[in-house]
Amino acid sequence: MSATRSVSSLPPIVTAATVHAWQVHVDAVAACLGSLFARSETRQRALAYVKGLLSTAARKNGWQLAESNGDRTPDGIPYLLLQARWSPDALRAALWPYVMAHLGAPQVRIVEETGFLKKGTHAAGVVRLYCGTVGRIANCQIGVFVAYASARGCTQVDRALYLPRA
Repeated sequence: MSATRSVSSLPPIVTAATVHAWQVHVDAVAACLGSLFARSETRQRALAYVKGLLSTAARKNGWQLAESNGDRTPDGIPYLLLQARWSPDALRAALWPYVMAHLGAPQVRIVEETGFLKKGTHAAGVVRLYCGTVGRIANCQIGVFVAYASARGCTQVDRALYLPRA
């Protein structure tokens, strides 16, 4: 991929009005996915997490997402992501009919790898290797992402963290 992009290829700026317009879709998706979360608290936390990710908050870390959700502490987000009982695979499978209904048959499936620069070596999958993000050998993680694109739009549909044999 070229390091430079033309202005016309840059994604549009997401405004508060755009985020507000997404609300109807977030509610529809939440209704489809409710059965994936056994507890109502987990269901509500997952919906709040998605709304936080779609918010106009400048940063999307635990504190900012908690603040945008009206929580006093960010403790609910790590609980949702690390301890709550739900299946990312079941969630992806349940979202597929929604994606097909709104985007139609795929015209393109895009596979992209992205390097995430890391200062240390203690996170899962961190090794010294070529990191395209910084253009040199560095400590990094490699994420592989699959997107689905049609004439009506695109969305990410899968992801994996590359784990070296070591």
